[in-house]
Amino acid sequence: MSDRQVDSPLLIMTDSCDLCGREVRSPTFETVGERSFCSSGCYDVYTTLGAADSSDAAGPSTENGTDREADAIHSDQHRSRTFLRIDGMYSATCEAYLESLVENQKGVISAEASYVTETVRVDHDPETASKDALRDALSTLGYTAYLRDDASSEAGETGGTTRRAREMDGIRKRRDDQLLGMRYSVGFLFGAFLLVPYVAILYPAHLASIFDWQALEIFEGAFRLNGQGAFVFLRLYFVMTGLILVFTGLPVLRGAYISLKMRRPNTDLLVAITAISAYAYSTAAVVLGRNDIFYDLAIVVTAAVTAVAFYESSIKQRALDRLTELTVSQIERARTYGSDGETQEVRVEDLGSGDVVLVRQGERVPVDGELIEGGCTVDEAIVTGESLPVPKRAGDEVIGGSIVTDGAALVRVGPDVTSSIDRITAAVWDLQSATHGVQRHADRLASYAVLLVVGAAAAISGAGAIAFGRSVSDAFLLALLVLLAGSPWALGLATPLSVAKSIASALRRGIIIFDETVFERLRDIDTVVFDKTGTLTTGEMEVIEADAPADLLDAVASLEQRASHPAANAITTAFAGGTAAGHGLDDRSEVAGDDNDTEHPGRVSEFVNHRSGVEGVIDGTAYLVGNLELFAERGWTVEDDVRSRVADARGFGQLPVVVGRDGAAEGLIVVGDEPRDGWGETISRLGARDADVVVLTGDDEEATDFFKRHEDVTHVFATVPPEGKTATIRRLKSDGQVAMVGDGTNDAPALAAADLGISLGGGTALAADAADIAIVDDDIRSVETAFDLAGAARRRVKQNNALAFSYNGIALLALAAGYFTPLSAAFAVIVGGGLVAANTRRTLLR
Repeated sequence: MSDRQVDSPLLIMTDSCDLCGREVRSPTFETVGERSFCSSGCYDVYTTLGAADSSDAAGPSTENGTDREADAIHSDQHRSRTFLRIDGMYSATCEAYLESLVENQKGVISAEASYVTETVRVDHDPETASKDALRDALSTLGYTAYLRDDASSEAGETGGTTRRAREMDGIRKRRDDQLLGMRYSVGFLFGAFLLVPYVAILYPAHLASIFDWQALEIFEGAFRLNGQGAFVFLRLYFVMTGLILVFTGLPVLRGAYISLKMRRPNTDLLVAITAISAYAYSTAAVVLGRNDIFYDLAIVVTAAVTAVAFYESSIKQRALDRLTELTVSQIERARTYGSDGETQEVRVEDLGSGDVVLVRQGERVPVDGELIEGGCTVDEAIVTGESLPVPKRAGDEVIGGSIVTDGAALVRVGPDVTSSIDRITAAVWDLQSATHGVQRHADRLASYAVLLVVGAAAAISGAGAIAFGRSVSDAFLLALLVLLAGSPWALGLATPLSVAKSIASALRRGIIIFDETVFERLRDIDTVVFDKTGTLTTGEMEVIEADAPADLLDAVASLEQRASHPAANAITTAFAGGTAAGHGLDDRSEVAGDDNDTEHPGRVSEFVNHRSGVEGVIDGTAYLVGNLELFAERGWTVEDDVRSRVADARGFGQLPVVVGRDGAAEGLIVVGDEPRDGWGETISRLGARDADVVVLTGDDEEATDFFKRHEDVTHVFATVPPEGKTATIRRLKSDGQVAMVGDGTNDAPALAAADLGISLGGGTALAADAADIAIVDDDIRSVETAFDLAGAARRRVKQNNALAFSYNGIALLALAAGYFTPLSAAFAVIVGGGLVAANTRRTLLR
């Protein structure tokens, strides 16, 4: 907890934080109304943003789940929560269908699906509905379900989505892409063969009939369908076109079927209406001896839409392949430490409560536990967001997933053999499965277009049959012609092309998009929340400034080589070996006669490692390195100018380290986590978009003062734990759409809870998995670029959707003039598709 004082705090003991639900193990704050909080950060969020509204009624996100209902489900022995990964989900219609499908299974209590994250969460009675039964029930109609925990265990990991699990997802996606490519290839090859007679004979025949060109009458005569010729033609085209329609167009037909079943018309239904109508009309026309046969339209529409879907999928696969996790948060094996000092490697899942594990320097702590002897320093930033490594002594709690940066650790496994990362992962899965995707703009258009097209076709056919005394067959063919000319199937072409272009443009700029609705959601963002450590800052501790004699700095470096406090490594790197020059030294180094050639101090004869610094003797001279509290504790003198510089450094969110010898402080080393280049410019541009900017961090408040000074930063919340970050996102979402930018595992639940999550390139695998956008490079300016791309993508989608209707404009005019033939239909397809393709090829963002 921060040492910061708040208004009228009352120290009490409580079970859980009223903001984030986190268990409270120490005194905390209570406000009027007997509300209590685990940290001053949670207190600040509550007092600034207010209490939860109805949208937050489910309760705060906790490390054991997303809401209190979820906790109840997990604690009930007759209920279980299972997460499944689904291949083949790509629309809001898929979400609704899969939810309804699994909820109809006996023993299933509820289900949540998200095509954005390809996740389905199912609460069920494990005795009535097993995990395998759920997986089998969801593996239907082209969907393939996998148990998410199986994906991790197959990878040899425990908990979470690991690098290997992601690779397996990539393999499955590539396999699906290959199948889609094969469907397109079959449609293209057989379709090209079937189109030869159209190009060679049928199109010229229709051209002759339109313009009465006698020179082309030979083609018209050659294509008279009667007798045996009609039978052969019908058998060939009926079978071959049917195969293309079913095999190549199966994904489209499946989407159309599901949209009808769920009563949610989409672009798949528009494409299916056109293709099936063309197939049915052509079959009837051959039987009736007519030559206006639209098998070509069925072939071209099916093959074109499948080709574009394949192209879109391949672009997404390129984006997936481009992303590589720089950090893997979970580990596979642990090293147990026996009473005889012998070590043995075991799988993490085989650890039991009370086991002792040895964690060497540079390794991750496998599970939560207690340090039982000695001392070490651990980096908990991946879990807590705290930028500074934390010194640990015997009896201190050690968090699973943290890294031992100095020394070694003997950790006794706690009663629950889990790591904080496992719990964070479970929270991410919970949040992801509840993240419903938005309906595509083209699908919204389709919901209106289908009603208009189908209604007009039925009205015209009925009126034609009754009012004008036309035959039923003529009325039927007329209705099909209206469907052929009026159904805006090209929307199924325009949207995937727009999506592929947008994703490819983002990819070239190092911005990885996982879901095509990202751009649509990004445009609606009202608030952008930034993590601090590793996001607004580099996340790496380094010496920023040193104001002390060079010989003193060299002696300090000798002591710090043995130290375990947070700044030790940065100071040792900067000054070991007599490299003090060039770090902002003042003239006192010259007065003392020191320069770059100063001989390294002698041997360290005494050394003491304090919690907040180090103390030692070198060649008979006593040295002390640490904070002001340590100097006061040891009774050393500190001049006012040093105290003033310490206060200034803290005001910029940096760590001031006081250095001294022989009982008096002589200078200062400033260690800091430097802000990223361009952070201020990025926040200013977001502010110019009328977006609120919030800084949310687990760091101490002093480390955030620097960001409070930026005029476009609306709020800064410090000392907020991971659970509090998620709760803060929920509070902010009650006032508008929220984007979260982070890089660490501790940010993953907040990234998943936000309307849009953005992870930076240096982030962890779990953060990238929870986010909607991953920035490959550590360039924070790419956040603004993503907003620019979203605006350009919106304009491109609208342009392509408008151009898609050019097919209908040409076809309907031809139908009204009585010249809607395979030739005019082909012309409309070429013009409509060509305009969409040409517009797509234009540069999206300069």
